Amino acid sequence: MQFSKRALLIAACALPLAAAAQNGAWPTKPIRLIVGFPGGSTPDIAARTIAEPLAKALGQPVVVDNKPGASGNIAADQVAKATDDHTLGVVINGNLTSSKLLYSRLPYDPAKDFTYLSLLTTAPLVLVAQNSLPSGAAFVDAARKSDDKWSYGSVGVGSVGHLGMELLKGRVPGLKAVHVPYQGNPQVMTDLIGNQIQMALIPPGVAMPQVKAGKVKAIGITSGRSTLVPELAPLADAGVKDFNLEVWTALLGPAGLSKAAQERISRELAVIMKAPEVRQKLFEQGWQAVGTSPDGMRTRVKEEAAIMTKIISTNNIKLQ
Repeated sequence: MQFSKRALLIAACALPLAAAAQNGAWPTKPIRLIVGFPGGSTPDIAARTIAEPLAKALGQPVVVDNKPGASGNIAADQVAKATDDHTLGVVINGNLTSSKLLYSRLPYDPAKDFTYLSLLTTAPLVLVAQNSLPSGAAFVDAARKSDDKWSYGSVGVGSVGHLGMELLKGRVPGLKAVHVPYQGNPQVMTDLIGNQIQMALIPPGVAMPQVKAGKVKAIGITSGRSTLVPELAPLADAGVKDFNLEVWTALLGPAGLSKAAQERISRELAVIMKAPEVRQKLFEQGWQAVGTSPDGMRTRVKEEAAIMTKIISTNNIKLQ
């Protein structure tokens, strides 16, 4: 039987693809990168910053797909249930460390339903306060005497700003500030500037423009010294001991992500997160670029989940 030239050409083109499949080559089609928050949010910024260099390295488009809702848990669940081996997700702390404790019907298990790949960005929180309040250790002394007369803002129950402040209250006896939830950090800052609340824990990218404009006061940061805000001292310097908390984003895939995908992503991401242009772009948005091994990410999640478990159980914090 004679083969047509067209049939021979199709067969010849198929041979490299078949060989690639047998050798476990990945990717074989565009990558879908799900983000559980709207455009312009921190996870979205992280996703879009790595999407272009990752697409170039992989030789396939990387399409950012924003699926906001339920503090990122809807998107995280879509990643957990993906079966095409080409779906990844960018998540925040809470999706992996506190959501299971806060929601009675969380549709995914953070410990079992994902393949951890790498942390992407980290940043300390800045404790900001009304300009009329004292600074440094004097602020902490005033906080100890405030009882429940002060209030603080956050972007909602169960957010890092909320849980972080409850942790701070545990580290500063006498501080019983009342929580006031808002739709977003800009609204928190508006009421802080307007003296409607006394303080808040805010990411540096949002806090520092207002601090530099003289509209609010920065008391300190929730980590050790940071290149993001070198002018600010750790809260430990003001007398708050054993208090270390950061906000972060991470890259993950479903639990069934192939070994070929895991190895390729880890290899390429290790290079991307060290690239000066990537680090500078994230730095300008108020975030430190990081790259970790899957084990390093898992350790970070485990350690922080233990802290969040204590905060949530002690304060009986729950969401529907």
